[in-house]
Amino acid sequence: MAAGLTKSVSLLQAAGEALPFADKSFDVVSEFADLHHVPNPSAVVREMLRVARKSIVIVDSNRFGQGSMPAKLLKLTLYKLGPWSAFNFMRTRGKNYQVSEGDGLFYSYSVYDSFSLLTRWADRLLVHTNSTACGGWTYLLLTTPGLAIIAIRDGEHRS
Repeated sequence: MAAGLTKSVSLLQAAGEALPFADKSFDVVSEFADLHHVPNPSAVVREMLRVARKSIVIVDSNRFGQGSMPAKLLKLTLYKLGPWSAFNFMRTRGKNYQVSEGDGLFYSYSVYDSFSLLTRWADRLLVHTNSTACGGWTYLLLTTPGLAIIAIRDGEHRS
C-alpha cells in the first residue's frame, strides 16, 4: 500500500458475497472486471443490489463475445439449452475455472448472466459496448467481449 494512503482513506476488506453494510447504504455500487474472478458472481451481484439505492454499474466480460464465431454459437447454444455447466466442468477438467497469463484465475462469466437479477431490481437498464456496429442485441451478444450494464432505479421500490 502506498505510504500515506491510509491517512486520508479508510479501507475495509470484505467478501463480495457478504458486504458489511446495511440495505440501501450507497447511491451507486459498481464493479469493474472482478466478477469473472469469483466462483459465484450472482451472489456478489445480489449483495450489490441489496446495498444500492439508485444505481448499479457492472463492467465485465461477456463469454459469448469471445472466440471464433462457431465457438461463440456453441457457448450460447449450450447456455440456452442448459448443459453449459456440465460442458464447462468437462472443459476445465472439473475445476470450473481457468488460468491465463494475462488475467490470472478466472471463471466463465458474462455480464448477461446478471441480466435477470438487474432487470428485476431496476426501472431502466443501459447497455454500453465499445462496438459501433448495429445489428440488434444478438449481434452485440456475439461480438462484444466485454460490456457495461448500468441499472437505474428512478424511484422508491419494494425491497
